Amino acid sequence: MDESKPLKIRLTFSVILVGVSLLFAAVVSDHWAVLSPKVEVYNATCEAAHFGLWRLCTKRIYVQEPSAHEKGCGPISLPGESNCSYFKHFTPGESSEIFEVTTQKEYSISAAAIAIFSVGFAIIGTICILFSFRKKSDYLLKPASMFYTFAGLCIIISVEVMRQSVKRMIDSEETVWIEYSYSWSFACACASFILLFICGIILLLIALPRFPQNPWETCMDAEPEH
Repeated sequence: MDESKPLKIRLTFSVILVGVSLLFAAVVSDHWAVLSPKVEVYNATCEAAHFGLWRLCTKRIYVQEPSAHEKGCGPISLPGESNCSYFKHFTPGESSEIFEVTTQKEYSISAAAIAIFSVGFAIIGTICILFSFRKKSDYLLKPASMFYTFAGLCIIISVEVMRQSVKRMIDSEETVWIEYSYSWSFACACASFILLFICGIILLLIALPRFPQNPWETCMDAEPEH
């Protein structure tokens, strides 16, 4: 057995934990995209918005003078009164008409559902790899690697669904938004895909048995019969 194999597994698992942390941060936060309407009146308040998989937050920002770089309302980091509400299709008692009118709820539901699958795969993969640290449980490394790879694929699919949702929102004739940008939650989701997908493949390669370099190596390394 390769003596460096346990070290390789622990190093890979450490990077995977970073990817899982980024995945959880992306799923639970609401800074996937920032939306801004066109500002026609200055020295007044305008309403920008940012949203994630589960809820929409609007923010009233005071705009003083037009900027050569900023035609819309914002940036969202400016101080202002915030109001957050969960999407109506997740909580029927809540109201988020500003989002419902300008995009289709199917996109939001699909992105959230796929992200939940990603979280589930990541949790199962972590359970498998923790049990694999026990003696004679290396066989769990292979399913763990596949679960992490599936988690990465699911979150990047969720990212693409969200991207299409924002694009349709901006292109809609009924929308008030003219500008959009992707925020740190979106970046966390993309980074988690890279780490989980790549490390999942690396973990699978580590779990595979080492191929003999010479035709006689397998015979020479075989344990003697008792």
